[in-house]
Amino acid sequence: MLKTLRRKFIWSAVLSFASAIILILGIVNAVNYYNVMLNVDARIDMLSGNGMQQDNGPAGEDPIRRKFGGMFGLGGRVSDEAMFDSRYFTVTMNEKGTAVEINTGKISAIASEDAEMYADTIYRRNLTKGVVDTYRFRAEQRGSYTVYFFLDCSRELTTFYSFLTISVFAALIGLAVVTALIVICSKMAIAPVAESYDKQKRFITDASHELKTPLAVINAANEVTELESGETEWTKSIHKQISRLTSLTEKLVMLSRMDEENYKPNIAPFNLSDAVRETADSFAPVAQYKGKKYTVQIEDGIAYEGDENALRQLVSLLVDNAMKYSDDGGDIRVSLRKAGRSPELKVENTTPGIQKGDQSVLFERFYRADASRNSATGGHGIGLSVAKAIVTAHKGRITAVSPDGIRIVFTAIL
Repeated sequence: MLKTLRRKFIWSAVLSFASAIILILGIVNAVNYYNVMLNVDARIDMLSGNGMQQDNGPAGEDPIRRKFGGMFGLGGRVSDEAMFDSRYFTVTMNEKGTAVEINTGKISAIASEDAEMYADTIYRRNLTKGVVDTYRFRAEQRGSYTVYFFLDCSRELTTFYSFLTISVFAALIGLAVVTALIVICSKMAIAPVAESYDKQKRFITDASHELKTPLAVINAANEVTELESGETEWTKSIHKQISRLTSLTEKLVMLSRMDEENYKPNIAPFNLSDAVRETADSFAPVAQYKGKKYTVQIEDGIAYEGDENALRQLVSLLVDNAMKYSDDGGDIRVSLRKAGRSPELKVENTTPGIQKGDQSVLFERFYRADASRNSATGGHGIGLSVAKAIVTAHKGRITAVSPDGIRIVFTAIL
């Protein structure tokens, strides 16, 4: 349990830190990219003679840029030298989409044919602004002609991607360092819980051992009373309560032992089919006496490596639970089959007043859906917790589901 708690603490802390890092990284790089595009658009404004002039006035007519650019110190202003160190080309197209003028005099990496291809692609997609390859483009309507400005922003994009790579690498290093620190400090973080849990286990074990002696004395005294005065309603009640307390203390000790980090079941190969059949068949007389329909379907020859005694107790706990809480004249079914590579044990029974859907809450210790009914049946709300502990110790899983609000199905996959 403590290992599970520590793992959950580590994962929660790491995921929280990673989420914060990803959010910050995303915001920083998004703002950086927006800033790069602002600067590129400002240069296009200058080169096209639209908006930004050489007096470094306001850039363009972008309302977002005008509102937030100065507030957060973003780009949008260029120096006078930008006109001379910018590489760009323009393509002018008529209303039919035919290139009538191509100017590649300010760039050597683009031929006229390539420039026309870029412009034609953008024209057919009806785009007015964007990025294609490493070129930022803008379309401007001048009379019946459309002029496409293409500015080479490879330097800006290279800088952006370099910053992105460095920031991601730094974030990964930071995440690794923080994860290591969390792993180191997690033991100290859960130390109070571990101490409290150890005290709880010691209390359960000590109290269980202390209860055994007085229970044995009370039982012996009760038997002497029966020998001297005969069996009465009161002596029967005393025997019944002693039996309940003895069963409860045994189960508490078993749960405490199974919760220990170093607990290992006694693993040995055995015939699971025979073990389940023998245990389930022992309840047939009880079912007959209580007037319940009892069906056992066991697939033969299922071999398994596990703790045979613990798995026999698992079957006993689930069937006993079905016997106690099924309705009068109810239907109880026990089945064992091979589901893929794993054995699947099912115990289902009809029961009145159960909600449809998942019933995993039944595995909680001392959970009582109906306290008065538990008292009447002799249950104390811990048997199913023991059953879950047995399955967990065998690295399996157990579920409780009501498919229709009339039946409840316990499924243990080992």
